[in-house]
Amino acid sequence: MARKAAIIGGGVIGGGWAARFLLNGWDVAVFDPDPEAARKINEVLANARAALPALSDIPMMAEGVLTMADTLTDAVEGAEYIQESVSERLELKHRVFAQIQQSCPDTLIGSSTSGFKPSELQQNAANPAMIFVAHPFNPVYLLPLAEVVPSAASDLEAIERAKKILREIGMFPLHVRKEIDAHIADRFLEAVWREALWLVKDGVATTEEIDEAIRMGFGLRWGQMGLFETYRVAGGEAGMKHFMAQFGPCLQSPWTKLTDVPEFTEELVDLIAGQSDAQSGQYSIRELERIRDSNLVGFLRALKDRDWGAGRVLREHDERRRVAFTPPKDTPMVMAHMQVLPSWIDYNGHMTESRYLYASSETTDAFLRFIGADMDYVAGGFSYYTAESHIMHRGEAKLGDHLTGTLQVLSADEKRLHVFVSIQKDGQDVATIEQMLLHVDMKAGHATAAPQVIRDRLLPIANAHADLPRPKAVGRATGQRK
Repeated sequence: MARKAAIIGGGVIGGGWAARFLLNGWDVAVFDPDPEAARKINEVLANARAALPALSDIPMMAEGVLTMADTLTDAVEGAEYIQESVSERLELKHRVFAQIQQSCPDTLIGSSTSGFKPSELQQNAANPAMIFVAHPFNPVYLLPLAEVVPSAASDLEAIERAKKILREIGMFPLHVRKEIDAHIADRFLEAVWREALWLVKDGVATTEEIDEAIRMGFGLRWGQMGLFETYRVAGGEAGMKHFMAQFGPCLQSPWTKLTDVPEFTEELVDLIAGQSDAQSGQYSIRELERIRDSNLVGFLRALKDRDWGAGRVLREHDERRRVAFTPPKDTPMVMAHMQVLPSWIDYNGHMTESRYLYASSETTDAFLRFIGADMDYVAGGFSYYTAESHIMHRGEAKLGDHLTGTLQVLSADEKRLHVFVSIQKDGQDVATIEQMLLHVDMKAGHATAAPQVIRDRLLPIANAHADLPRPKAVGRATGQRK
């Protein structure tokens, strides 16, 4: 039976939470009195379905069931975890918590609040120990950080249980040891935002120029090394002490206006809004979301390949799901999700031949990682080599098309792995690739038996797939009539 999460508040953040739980196999009930809530949730969910699977190197779990509840009580009934994501009004949050705890006094309640401390949220609650901060970042379905902030009244055992749940849905619960207004990350964001407002107000830079300064420079560094590690490197071989000695005195200079807040006059708001329209007005918000998500997937995949930063969280999430995975007996395994990029198309506007082989390789490589033949395994001197391939083009893929790579194990033994890959668009094959791979000792330069740990993962899948219908294209000769 699927586990259930309840999401109270179906805006951008609540929708992101719903998508995160749903795509990790949880059933989700959402309550939001907004008559547009269902539409908004489904638009966020569509973005998540297009992006999140691209971060996974193993099959995604079966998606949970989404329910739009008629009442808050209906939403929380039977929930193992509740996430509150209503507007940042403390009295509203108190009313929501009171109503939840009339039905579920002992259920975990995380709050998405950006600024309130948990002790403020817990005021006059029936069971304050179950209420805590679980502050995420948009888009919740892609970014792993969730700041988990308890108070002195919190049940620490419950907090550990909440952190475990967050890890199970692929998030990184950062335990904030001391409650403070705006927690950790938003304090940095507010400082940068405040300074940016002054730079625009004083005519130093436009909104676009400020964004370029971030995304062309320190934003890239922060995304993979954070603040202190970046500055440690900047200190050279002498490290952090040298950096602080060299640049510490600069902090005494009046470079910033962090203690002042520019007045939000109509003129300032119009100036910033106008510059923002000029910078990005050619895109709809949904288009910007999809651009953002596609870029984030690329960044996160690069970090995952290097087992670094947020990429390590993705790897650990894959490994937890791999342990619990049961090979499907009635269908090939979905191993890859891709999108046709501009560099993938030819002069006809169609996906070029080499990219079909690339898509097949992505699918097969994901399967090899799944059975343990990953880069660490290759570093030990062993790998699977492709000995033979046969590709059959069944359809066309064009720029922007979303593709899915599935893999069926036709047979496997100690040395050989015979697979059939389907590259699909909208559930229909655009290409199929039959492959024979050999397990190779790279130092010796010849095929050798795979170790037992690999076979223990591979052979149960081969056995599960043995009863699947054999694809008609298996064994097909080049030029053979369809």
